[in-house]
Amino acid sequence: MVDTLWVATLVAMVAGAVGFFTVLRGSTFVAHALPQTAFAGAAGAALLGADPLLGIGTFAVASALGVGWLSRRGRSDVATALVLVLMLGLGGLFLALSAQYSSQVYSLLFGEVLGVSTTQLGPTAGLTAGSLVALALLGRPLLLEAVLGAAADPRGRHRRWLEGAFLVLVAVATTMSVPVVGALLMFSLMVGPPAAARHLTDRPWRALLLSMGLALATVWASVAAAYLSNWPVGFYVGVLGAGVYGTGRLWAARRRRRRGAHLAG
Repeated sequence: MVDTLWVATLVAMVAGAVGFFTVLRGSTFVAHALPQTAFAGAAGAALLGADPLLGIGTFAVASALGVGWLSRRGRSDVATALVLVLMLGLGGLFLALSAQYSSQVYSLLFGEVLGVSTTQLGPTAGLTAGSLVALALLGRPLLLEAVLGAAADPRGRHRRWLEGAFLVLVAVATTMSVPVVGALLMFSLMVGPPAAARHLTDRPWRALLLSMGLALATVWASVAAAYLSNWPVGFYVGVLGAGVYGTGRLWAARRRRRRGAHLAG
């Protein structure tokens, strides 16, 4: 549990930060697709008897690069869907060939509260530090590109590079989060708290910090509930993530009504 809580804390920090820009850029489909492509990596690693994290990371980064490359020649949503379908097909094949490892793959799909080992702390901490440093360097360009769109880079050269770097960041966040949250519901952690944060404040950097805080609270509560109930931690992440988002929407609606009443008065 101590190892799980440490890794969950690191996961929440990265998922909240990366998820903020995912929501801001309207890239939630990518946040949904990349964790599920990691399913193929987990099943492939189980088939070969390799480290699941290595398989997850390899397939997540390869999928991110594939989406970025295909998006240059067509619509990004179509490219994301094609990569997702391909990886799900491969994952189904790998799982069928490695039935004896089905319990291990199941835990990677839905999360396992005691599935984190001490050996994962070092690599996860390293990925967290690297991701946050990269996000600090890319944060302002990502924000400007999200607000200004094509006007920020009329020729599109920097936009393509920025999109590729951002997709790799999402892939890294996926690799870190899968052992705790699970591949199928990891995207809820990258969407629910960040979307709620955007409704709670209009200031982008404050929303970024709030997104990380909400993600942290969601993961901690989910790990505790999973430990007490023996239910998949991914279930609680999904439910609490939706609850956090609903609360943010209600708060925003209430704030709008107050502003309307004040202006009318």
